[in-house]
Amino acid sequence: MEQYPQALTIAGSDSDGSAGMQADLHTFFARKVYGASVMTACVAGNSYGIEASVTLPTEFIDKEFELLAADYQIRASKTGMLGNSELIRTIVKNYQLYDFGPLVVDPVIMTKHGNMLIEEEALATLKEELLPLAFVLTPNFYEAEKLTGIKLNTAKDFETAALILQKMGAKNVVIKGAHQDEKQTEVVDYLLLATGESHWLKAPYFKTERINGTGDSLSACIAAELAKGNDVLTAVKIAKEFVNKAIATELFIGHKFGPINHWAGSDFFKR
Repeated sequence: MEQYPQALTIAGSDSDGSAGMQADLHTFFARKVYGASVMTACVAGNSYGIEASVTLPTEFIDKEFELLAADYQIRASKTGMLGNSELIRTIVKNYQLYDFGPLVVDPVIMTKHGNMLIEEEALATLKEELLPLAFVLTPNFYEAEKLTGIKLNTAKDFETAALILQKMGAKNVVIKGAHQDEKQTEVVDYLLLATGESHWLKAPYFKTERINGTGDSLSACIAAELAKGNDVLTAVKIAKEFVNKAIATELFIGHKFGPINHWAGSDFFKR
């Protein structure tokens, strides 16, 4: 029996719903894909910030993978923040064991402002063991710099960094443009496909504090579109447009750093 398109998020739970697994599932729903999840961690926080976190036992994560594989027909997957080497290796082991479709790796290692989110040991494990499994890799500006060791000052630097990431094993690479200049009018991302074809993807820049979950949602949308059978270029273009709409129409939830508006980015009621 051919089942409805299903996608998987392998990520942590964000209690305020703005990022992590919740943002991924919001995105899957908006793109008309059924979302399953492998929970790796839980964080306690709100729009002001995160105050506590816990990582789930690897035995429990193994069981999540096992039971999903025994029942569901997952066509594409994505990873979120994986905070330590043991957790990364658990994900790698299970993804090699089960067929959950092409993997979108969102290397959550640095914030949009350049702050580190994982330890150096875990970064090395991510580079050496997870990146080679990536069908699509979606680092932000600072993550691309950290992973490749080069500064992204020019268009040529983006192109060079993407090639380096491909040599690390990632088949298709999306490097997201920086958001640090208040005077900028657009955000430009660079896509390098496995074929060698490349594209610059532009969208208007919106100055807002309602951008939690932007990177999660972009990678989740790519995974959702791959689960539908779309090619990488189409999936990335749809994801870019989806996130741009979700940022452009602010959703006032919480008092400080709020979520993007997945309803605005959805075409759920249009088709």
